[in-house]
Amino acid sequence: MLFRTTTSAAAVSITRGLSALVATVVFASTVAAQSTFPTSWDPNLLARADVQNAVSYLERGMPSQVDEWIRIAQMPGKSGHEAQRGAYVRAEMEKAGLRVATDSMGNVTGIRKGTGGGPTVVFAAHLDIVHALETDLTVKRVGDTLYAPGIFDNSASVANMLATIRALNAAKVSTKGDLVFVATVQEELGLRGMEYWLQKNPKPDMLIAMDGGLGPISYGALGIYWTRYVYTSAGAHTLNSRGRPTPVKALANAIDRIYKLQPAALPDGAVINVGQIHGGVIFNGIPQELYFTIDLRSPNPTLLDSLDRVIGRIAQEAADEEKVGLRVEVEQKNGAGGTEKMLEGARAHPLVQTAIDIQKQLGVRFGMPGASEALASGSTDANVGVVRGIPSISIGRSYGGNQHTLTEWAHWPSALEGTKLTLLLAATFGDGVTVVPPRRLVP
Repeated sequence: MLFRTTTSAAAVSITRGLSALVATVVFASTVAAQSTFPTSWDPNLLARADVQNAVSYLERGMPSQVDEWIRIAQMPGKSGHEAQRGAYVRAEMEKAGLRVATDSMGNVTGIRKGTGGGPTVVFAAHLDIVHALETDLTVKRVGDTLYAPGIFDNSASVANMLATIRALNAAKVSTKGDLVFVATVQEELGLRGMEYWLQKNPKPDMLIAMDGGLGPISYGALGIYWTRYVYTSAGAHTLNSRGRPTPVKALANAIDRIYKLQPAALPDGAVINVGQIHGGVIFNGIPQELYFTIDLRSPNPTLLDSLDRVIGRIAQEAADEEKVGLRVEVEQKNGAGGTEKMLEGARAHPLVQTAIDIQKQLGVRFGMPGASEALASGSTDANVGVVRGIPSISIGRSYGGNQHTLTEWAHWPSALEGTKLTLLLAATFGDGVTVVPPRRLVP
């Protein structure tokens, strides 16, 4: 669960210093009790001159980063209409000297070339928001909080990504592997931009989606199937409707039977929801067309496909019994990555624990005591990598909440921790994947 902090701007500098001290103490005292999952995080990296300079650059540039964040958030960005945001990101990537390209879907890719011999690490931040083009996107700034539709999901990550690129350049951080920064489109419509990107580009060694709140690291993929079941009939006037086939009865029968399905609950089971019912144009007639939609979600690919078939069979049987037509329209099918048990290998990749350990070093809170540090689930661009067997995670951008609503908010000071996390992951994995002893700390 996301939580909100209310540190005043005047206290930020003092709090930051205290937080760093506390974070180091806490990290040192808890490291012995850490899980045995392998990590590539070496706190001695923070003593490296170029990394220190990059971190300092981010700290000094935070006011400018917030200003840019606000500019991006106030650009139209509804899924499918990300062109203005994409053009802005492309221009900034070109200024930073990256090799930049925009594909036919609108994804903007900037490649920061390595010296050779290292892995290709992709950082993806989606450009789109869910809000209609006519939505007022004006950002209101109240103390340490920004308010606007889309301010948290996902304008924050786009600003974090650009700040990371500039910090790497300013500090002359060199990596063996290529760092690939992708501003994706249509994430909110079923991860379409990332799906297209992975189809058209060489398979990367790692994929890091910048999307979510700070805290637990997602390393799985919640499968999401959206399907529309459309019932059709010849229709009839109310006066002639007695005994005639009607899609209303078929739809009602199907929905009733679907809700009687009782799969095991998440996180390992599934959830089924009827999100929409539409049809009919007049009071006094049998509808000629009527439909309902199903939102089916599960991390278990076998269960997901099995339930999808069962729901389809129920819908068809209801149509046959009422003697009406049925048309099935698949809106999206985002594959499932697997349950926690199925993803034991993915959890053991150092990418996951490294992101957790860096956040601990930065003083990021993971929620209530005992809260999970890693989740075998996710609904971000990382999903597309997970189902392809690419080591993939989703990392947070800041603290925030109420995403996909008009009251969306983000805590701007914590975006600094989100950006540092991105920077330190780039510096850690840019030269390759190593496993380091968990007790090494900077004095």
